[in-house]
Amino acid sequence: MKHFIVEEKGNVVHLKIARGEKYNALNAELLAEFAEAAREVRRSEAQIVLLYGDGEGFCAGGDLSMMKEVSDRDTYDEVMDNIETIVKTFYSMQKIVISALHGPVVGLGLSIALSADYVIAEPDANLSMNFIGIGLAPDGGGHFWLQERLGTHQAKHFAWEGQQMRAKEAYDHKLVDIVVNGPVQEEAARLAEEWSSRPLKSMIATKEIYHQHGMERLSHYLEKERENQWRLLQTADHSEGVEAFLNKRKPEFQGR
Repeated sequence: MKHFIVEEKGNVVHLKIARGEKYNALNAELLAEFAEAAREVRRSEAQIVLLYGDGEGFCAGGDLSMMKEVSDRDTYDEVMDNIETIVKTFYSMQKIVISALHGPVVGLGLSIALSADYVIAEPDANLSMNFIGIGLAPDGGGHFWLQERLGTHQAKHFAWEGQQMRAKEAYDHKLVDIVVNGPVQEEAARLAEEWSSRPLKSMIATKEIYHQHGMERLSHYLEKERENQWRLLQTADHSEGVEAFLNKRKPEFQGR
């Protein structure tokens, strides 16, 4: 794989997004590889997964170049299939998944991070579900993860406002489970090593009980996100949001 490194260390499988020169921004090619990487991790005999990003951030969300890639419905559905494979695989796999966050964690990148069982962040991590900045709504199960962690009312506001949270504020709102002082990859690896001496089958059994029930809801949200996002991609507000972003100006949305 071009953009991912998968490495097993004892009872822990490390999965690194390796497009650090682009803040690990997601495009169609990378998402296809990500889905394959998730399937490969599922097949591993390791019981703990450590997910993190290369370079100066975990993931800056969807690459704007992907907006052109998904302009036809067939390509769009292929991309959404891969996104759904990624988050469903992490959510359902019989392993404990830890996401280790630093720098930008934006949009689809945040959705993927929240599909983990445990979220660890450096103080400089900056979390945002800022789809609204380009006239879109959360996808990748974003509605599901935000509702699980924030509750429906606060989840709506977080998505609507394109709100950004540094790690400490995200911890206070329960989007992050722990904030560490040292390099997050090292701290997450240390935690994974500690958990390797725990009764992991018991922990995984608890995950299965909760998540088997949750999978039906997650699938419902993903289906709704797929249809809504396709409609939003055709709107004037989306075109304006993208143009404003590229020209580094404030968008002038008109609710169309």
